Amino acid sequence: MLKHLWLSAKLDIAESLRARWFLIYALVFGGIVALLFLFGLTESRVMGFTGLSRLLITYIQLCMAILPIFVLITTVRSVAGDREAGIFEYLLSLPVSLTGWYWGKLLGRFITVYLPVLLAMLAAAAWAAFKGLEIPWLQFSYYSALLLALTWCFLGIGMLLSTLARSIDIAQGLGFLVWLILLLFLDLILLGMLIQQQVQQEVIVAIALLNPMQVFRTAAMLLFDPQLVLLGPAAYVILDNFGVKGYIIWAFVYPIGFGSLCAALGYSLFKRGDLP
Repeated sequence: MLKHLWLSAKLDIAESLRARWFLIYALVFGGIVALLFLFGLTESRVMGFTGLSRLLITYIQLCMAILPIFVLITTVRSVAGDREAGIFEYLLSLPVSLTGWYWGKLLGRFITVYLPVLLAMLAAAAWAAFKGLEIPWLQFSYYSALLLALTWCFLGIGMLLSTLARSIDIAQGLGFLVWLILLLFLDLILLGMLIQQQVQQEVIVAIALLNPMQVFRTAAMLLFDPQLVLLGPAAYVILDNFGVKGYIIWAFVYPIGFGSLCAALGYSLFKRGDLP
């Protein structure tokens, strides 16, 4: 089974590296870092952060908006695309287990999607070292782990949507819809509910903390704003119930757990469904 998983992962990685979307994806994240250096962001100061720390703060905020939609749009094509192309009939004739194929595809896609994000950060660290800037390794490791959790979460969601959809067009539409709903629930809809419906603040915060994008955003704030002043009164609810360390743990455990649950549900539906 492990052999099948690794072979499927290698095949998915090879296919992704040949695809145009991967080239665009890698250029986007590499280009973001290059532009941030080009515009002299490392020389500015915000809330006491300067140098590479300042760049990483901006980079992580941009990733929050760009990474989920890239992951969803590319991942939802996995199962739906193979089904539409009629690959399953060929797959069933090979000595590859469905379990190894499904989870291997997920593993291969994770490596393909996460690696450019991590390499862009490593390139920024290398350039900062070349320029003689201090490298905040704690902040670097923290943000790398947050991006890993966010990537895995949306990969799991993407695999579930890909299993449910019967065509690439439907899968991509569902992926964009999910991203849009989660994006709206960052502030816009929840703020409206709080003002118009007079919903209790604790309920609003609980709903927000079920949104992986909001969890990621708040966790990214914690490093440069431990009191979460930017969140306003909601910060008291979060810090009173979680604390800083507790919320950091939640920010890692919840997205990974939610993504794994979605991927497992997708596998269950995939295994029981009509493959062709």
